Amino acid sequence: MGAVFFYELQGAPLEVTLPMLIEKARGQGWRVLVRGTDPDLLARLDDALWQGAVDAFLAHGMAGGPHDADQPVLLGDVPAADFACVMAVGGASVTPQEADDLARACILFDSHDTAKAQARVQWKTLTEAGVAAQYWAQEDGRWVKKAERAAKT
Repeated sequence: MGAVFFYELQGAPLEVTLPMLIEKARGQGWRVLVRGTDPDLLARLDDALWQGAVDAFLAHGMAGGPHDADQPVLLGDVPAADFACVMAVGGASVTPQEADDLARACILFDSHDTAKAQARVQWKTLTEAGVAAQYWAQEDGRWVKKAERAAKT
């Protein structure tokens, strides 16, 4: 049974925060799906991952290519079946069943856009379904845990 971590972006933009979280997930040996429904946002994130430091390059691909199954990090709106970690961006969602089947799900949202309201709905939906959840926010350039709900058994 996995857990869902909610990350409220208050300082660093998504293009900075996402690579850091992907690196941590890959460090666990997890295959990562960056789930988003906005093709423009996914293209921006793809560019940001390509523009990262050479020594910190994160191999990845956009969903729909011939080698999707081989990508350690895939960006797109696809099922989570073959991934250990899903990072939902731009208001994309994760179902309670997916969260249970994953090692980790992450919901990333900006504190100043409509995704915050969607994240609140996700928190309620997932925790009421019994999924363990943590809520993290940026303070003075570091991440601080603001809330936690244990899994219901």
